[in-house]
Amino acid sequence: MAGDDRCIAVFDSGIGGLTVVRELQRRLPSEEIVYFGDTARVPYGIKSSETVTRFARENCEFLLRFDPKMIVVACNTATAAAMPAARTCFPFPCVPSIEAGAKAAVIQSEAALLRSSQPKEQLIQTPIAGP
Repeated sequence: MAGDDRCIAVFDSGIGGLTVVRELQRRLPSEEIVYFGDTARVPYGIKSSETVTRFARENCEFLLRFDPKMIVVACNTATAAAMPAARTCFPFPCVPSIEAGAKAAVIQSEAALLRSSQPKEQLIQTPIAGP
């Protein structure tokens, strides 16, 4: 978003999402990045879908304190379980990084930033291009 100095927030169930942060910093050096690693509740993979969705929602709500322009979900389990809910709950893009790795998450983040001026309803229906 041109002129939007709010941060990009990233969360993962642990520290693996730091690879996404590293790639975001490399590709978007002027962006402020806020990272949350939910190491208190790791691993997510053994939890129910409902529990993971709740964790993801709580993580996003925590990250709202930083007034992000978007959230990158760097946790594959949270992406699989919670992306539909995350995309409809928040007034900004929530971008997954499942299966695609850090570089694709950055590409998706860049694309989402470009689309962020679209109305929320249109943004939710806009597919995020892969690598």
